[in-house]
Amino acid sequence: MHLKEWRSLLDQKLLSYIEELIPQRDPLVAEMEEYAAIHHVPIMELTGIEAMLQLLRVHRPANILEIGTAIGYSALRMAMTLPDARIVTIERNDERYVSACEFISRSNHQEQIVLLQGDALELEDTVSSFAPFDAIFIDAAKGQYQKFFSIYSKHLNGDGMIITDNVLFKGLVAEEEIDSKRTRNLVRKIADFNRWLMNHPDYDTVILPVGDGVAISKKRGESK
Repeated sequence: MHLKEWRSLLDQKLLSYIEELIPQRDPLVAEMEEYAAIHHVPIMELTGIEAMLQLLRVHRPANILEIGTAIGYSALRMAMTLPDARIVTIERNDERYVSACEFISRSNHQEQIVLLQGDALELEDTVSSFAPFDAIFIDAAKGQYQKFFSIYSKHLNGDGMIITDNVLFKGLVAEEEIDSKRTRNLVRKIADFNRWLMNHPDYDTVILPVGDGVAISKKRGESK
């Protein structure tokens, strides 16, 4: 077995070990995970969202913006973790928006979640009425990450934090050769965003190799 294959197998074993240690989720959350798997809905990977939720427990944000609701999985998990927080979340896909409404309505946290339908690139005026935010979570169209960050970071508190998912894109950002032109172009955009983010003059950023890669960007400057 080649070294690369051995490392890949070891990484998978370690991932499985960590996932087995994570306690069982709420029945509604488990149902959403199953639904996402069956219907190929991209939700945050288990180790990634557990890491994010732990960061939020430490940061204790009262007002959170999420860009990319999908079926409401991460919004609901944030609401369950921080029962005093408000989550404003945006989804442009009609089918996923309806699914998110249905799942969230079945929870005990619907009063915490403000679900907006539309393109996040066009909703700044609406979203700004809920600002400022203590934390922003970006998990939408990967090719638009830099635009999302630039638009909504203006509405972040002075001591705020921005979390961006999928920044390692299944490890493809480290691959030199990618056959698919479409995938290659998307990987290039993510890699360009990562470099831009790591060198941003207003944020200190670290990329955690958990889930599909999670970037944590802490705003520099005075505390709130």
